[in-house]
Amino acid sequence: MTTKFRTAARTVAVAGVLSLALAACSGSGDEGTTSPSGDSTGAAGDLSGSLTVWAWEPTLEKVVADFETAHPDVDIDLVNAGTGNDQYTALQNAIAAGSGVPDVAQVEYYALPQFALGDSLADLTEFGAADLDGTFTPGPWAAVKQGEGVYGLPMDSGPMALFYNKDVFDKAGVDVPTTWDEYLEAARAIHEADPNAYIANDTGDAGFTTSMIWQAGGQPYSVDGTNVSVDFTDEGTTKFAELWQQLVDEDLLAPISSWSDEWYQGLGNGTIATLTIGAWMPANLESGVPDGAGKWQVAQMPQWEAGGAATAENGGSSLAVTKASQNAELAYEFVKYADAGEGVQTRIDGGAFPATTAELNSDEFKNKEFEYFGGQKVNEVLAQSAADVVPGWQYLPFQVYANSIFNDTVGQAYVSDTTLTDGLAAWQQASIDYGNQQGFTVD
Repeated sequence: MTTKFRTAARTVAVAGVLSLALAACSGSGDEGTTSPSGDSTGAAGDLSGSLTVWAWEPTLEKVVADFETAHPDVDIDLVNAGTGNDQYTALQNAIAAGSGVPDVAQVEYYALPQFALGDSLADLTEFGAADLDGTFTPGPWAAVKQGEGVYGLPMDSGPMALFYNKDVFDKAGVDVPTTWDEYLEAARAIHEADPNAYIANDTGDAGFTTSMIWQAGGQPYSVDGTNVSVDFTDEGTTKFAELWQQLVDEDLLAPISSWSDEWYQGLGNGTIATLTIGAWMPANLESGVPDGAGKWQVAQMPQWEAGGAATAENGGSSLAVTKASQNAELAYEFVKYADAGEGVQTRIDGGAFPATTAELNSDEFKNKEFEYFGGQKVNEVLAQSAADVVPGWQYLPFQVYANSIFNDTVGQAYVSDTTLTDGLAAWQQASIDYGNQQGFTVD
């Protein structure tokens, strides 16, 4: 899932990533890297060697155990070095120190370009990754590619859907919205019926904001190597900002931060009626909101135009092989097993949402009935969302930094008289300034 970056104190470490990134672009980033070992792989079952894998995703524990059972001469040390930005900071520190770099790292899609540009990740086309084209849904596959290179394999995906508390809608006499205009009307009706109930919570979240702009057809980021454009004035961005500003102005959003104790309570007691979020959410509701069992349902994401079928990704991670790995060939074999082999079903059984087309299109996957959601075949909705993701989205090669300053710019619209449009303009300028300072050509 996506990780919210709450502090700017980590900016120093993030800047270090960019310093190395531009050094790599100038040709000095290959020093100290190692070539893949030619001794680690052979026929199936003949793999041998040791790997260190940094990841926080819990279903990988079973994947690692199964891989070691299948290959007794392989030993994998699975390390939780922190979630999201905490791990990225630790990874960057290890890269800068030239020691302690893992062989494999979990890297979210929005952060992958930064590490790929920094020459910190191996190009997996060397091991045949290009042959996996078509194995994954278009959004995640595009996210792991940079130019002709493939710098990770998609581990999961986050096509968005509308998770809603049916009890709240029924009590308010409100239909589940199919458009964003209907969503606004539903927000008003729910809050009028119960002043303690809100259609959603939001205190400012970079990942949610960019995903909503993505679904609206916006393309604020354009990246061609070190040439970057940032423009939050396009039509898609404007659609989102104007609609969401009405929700903010009318106090129709619960002032509760996601992933807080109050947030979990709100999801359980009806204070928060919907989540527009990635397909990885069901397991989080099941484990974190037991009081919501039988109340929550899933519907397609509201559309900007009636009858439309456009979605976006929200969250999701890859497994990447680091450039410093001394056993990169074995590392790739593990990544392929976890993300495109037998490990995929293991992770699905553990509650993960796949990025592989075969599983998403299988009757077994789509027909699964979720007891928590009243027996609904939730995966039917989510698999359709995966197929409807708007193509063409790009992240900045310094998106980790950009997200870290979101609350200082766009986030001010939730706590002051600043508008979302003004906040987006400030985010745009700060991102441009930072990129140019780091040696990119940004306009």
